[in-house]
Amino acid sequence: MAIEALADPVVRRLMTIPGVDAVVGVSVVAAVGDFGRFASAEKLVAYLGLHPKIRQSGNQPASHGHITKSGRAQTRGMLVEAAWVASRAPGPLRAFFNRIKARRGPRVAVVATARKLAVLCWHLTASGEDYAFARPSLVAFKQRKLALTAGAPRAHARRGPGYDYNDKQLRRHEREVIEVAERAYETLIAGWQPRRPNHTATAAFRGRSSGS
Repeated sequence: MAIEALADPVVRRLMTIPGVDAVVGVSVVAAVGDFGRFASAEKLVAYLGLHPKIRQSGNQPASHGHITKSGRAQTRGMLVEAAWVASRAPGPLRAFFNRIKARRGPRVAVVATARKLAVLCWHLTASGEDYAFARPSLVAFKQRKLALTAGAPRAHARRGPGYDYNDKQLRRHEREVIEVAERAYETLIAGWQPRRPNHTATAAFRGRSSGS
């Protein structure tokens, strides 16, 4: 599996996301196949069963319940595990998790973060870009660990790829840079409120539809 992961540019790209290692990346790619067959990130989220059920009765506004849990349960579980890891790593994903956790609790927050990871997977593959808030030394370390698992020779006489992750000062610097992005995201979302249905507009639309 390590050899296959190293040869797959999509898996390597997904590994730039916090919490996503080779096992998670391979699981997602194996379940999804060609990301291009999904017209939007929302369709991928629905395929993985991470979108909420919508309940509506009569003229009452729609309400969102638990996720549908359709599709590949193993991949969905992998993304949830990755979300727990991402929730402890510095960066916008941790800020997102903490925001949902404060309102809805940790279980809802981790599922929402897993859904966010699925959205990220779609956008990164569609754009052909790595995660913008990746920590370079950590990514190199994950890829080097994967290469060693695949049978790559160890570097004894010289420092191999991923060695920079052993530099505590460099790790601290990268962490500080990502924490700045995390605080910026917290400031951005501080005033966001859950979207509420516009009952007046809905009633007016129904009135026009019935010819009144």
